[in-house]
Amino acid sequence: MERLWTPWRMAYLKGEGGAPQGCIFCLKINGSDEAEHILFRGRTVYITLNRYPYNNGHLMVIPYAHVPSLEDLDDSTMLELMQLVALSLRVLRQAYRPEGFNIGANIGRPAGAGVADHVHIHVVPRWTGDTNFMPIIGNTRVLPEWLDDTYRRLRPLFEAFADPSRKAQP
Repeated sequence: MERLWTPWRMAYLKGEGGAPQGCIFCLKINGSDEAEHILFRGRTVYITLNRYPYNNGHLMVIPYAHVPSLEDLDDSTMLELMQLVALSLRVLRQAYRPEGFNIGANIGRPAGAGVADHVHIHVVPRWTGDTNFMPIIGNTRVLPEWLDDTYRRLRPLFEAFADPSRKAQP
């Protein structure tokens, strides 16, 4: 029998570290970009790696505003949200050459939102055949790249491709 070793998942499986107090997306904002895997900070929205990705390059585009749904965002935030989704596509195409993407938001717990109080958009690169028996039978995803490596791969591309006027002002 073949074995797939994933020792880095043990802390997650054991629930070590406990659940953070407060919104994880709001807490990320105050952390360091590298530690929190924040790839780009816009004026009203930021882009981060998903800590539990479906595929390598799975990003989330998240407004700074703590609101539960898209209709709660002001027009300028909604515009920047969509602009940074488009920037994410451009960066991921350059870095990974995906054949397609899933882009979406799960609004509310019944729709599958893990963080229901803070709206966010998932951007997931896809390839033909990227789903196989592992997620279905083994409830396990096989990802060939560590999150830190993904961060180091994508961060320079966001810096290179982003319009400087979109960057957050320190």
